Amino acid sequence: MLNVKTKKKILMLGNGYPSIFAHRKELVEALIDAGHELVISFPDSFMGNGEEVCEQYGCKFVDIPISRRNTRIHEDIILLRRYYKLIHDEKPDAVLAYTVKCDVYGGIAAALNKVPFMPNITGLGKGLAEPGIIQKILIGLYKIAMKRAHVVFFQSEHDKNFFVQHKIKFPRCIVLPGSGVNLTKYKPLDYPDTKPAIFLFNSRIMRPKGIDEFLEAAKFIRKKYPDVEFHVCGYCEKYGMGKDNYISIIAREEARDNIIYHNFVNDMNEYYKSAGCVVLPSYHPEGVANVLLEAAACARPIITSNHPGCRETIDDGVTGFLVEKKNAEDLIAKIEKFLALTYEQRRDMGLKGRAKVEREFDRQKVIDAYMNEINSL
Repeated sequence: MLNVKTKKKILMLGNGYPSIFAHRKELVEALIDAGHELVISFPDSFMGNGEEVCEQYGCKFVDIPISRRNTRIHEDIILLRRYYKLIHDEKPDAVLAYTVKCDVYGGIAAALNKVPFMPNITGLGKGLAEPGIIQKILIGLYKIAMKRAHVVFFQSEHDKNFFVQHKIKFPRCIVLPGSGVNLTKYKPLDYPDTKPAIFLFNSRIMRPKGIDEFLEAAKFIRKKYPDVEFHVCGYCEKYGMGKDNYISIIAREEARDNIIYHNFVNDMNEYYKSAGCVVLPSYHPEGVANVLLEAAACARPIITSNHPGCRETIDDGVTGFLVEKKNAEDLIAKIEKFLALTYEQRRDMGLKGRAKVEREFDRQKVIDAYMNEINSL
């Protein structure tokens, strides 16, 4: 029987449904199974009904809006106040946070309430990675938020080193294997013995994820190899209109028969099943790209960029191919190199990718790290 003294109240902060239930559902389940009380906060959206899903898990949901990409100080002050009030009212034993604004303002609010704080640095994000005034402001905010953290979880050595180099101090840290991957949910799938070959892009559709390079490669390859298909899954980020208005760009490329677009997909297993290769030519400041871990867990070869958060997921030439970032010509060359492989070579690449994630990226390692820290409080 659970000792009543060990039961804790845990608050989880995210910037959307995927930040909690797409990548940390197993942690939610582990915390509930251990008898802890859970309060979960993120902005409700089309990707998942927070109230409904939290009710299924027996935890409380609090809808707090977050403008993920604004730089308007008054909106961030409102977010900080909401987090402060949430922590003050709920009185959790620990606050877990994911993504930049949750880490920063959740951390400051937790410190003001004197509650143990455990942020997860899920990648640096554009604001922190690119030099300029926004980076300077964020570094200053992180210095405040991280100073009194109970422990800081990093998803890569690269991100930890960034914090150290920029003198963002934290009492203690643990480097995780990204968010890990659920090796039961994403099982090895039989390699498709079908033509045409299918290349799959699955991500938020935004320039830094490499969508421009993927679309350029699709256009070129489709002319040369008409039987090859390029599929795109993901929602278009609704910012940066004009030439970055991917809603119209994706519609145009689909009308030209260069791609097949599936919009946002909640369960990707069926799409991984038919794909011969998963492509993510990202140069976004990733933690570790979850889509690449999922694809490899499904025994699918991957083609991705030689960039932090992507290159960790691949053994170049063994489980897939690395490409130079922002280089559509290199991506085209690697796709053609993949097309030249035999069925057996492609299948073997996928199986070796599965073995790699089993060794290095089992999500259970992430869950164990969190449970150890919560049990130590």
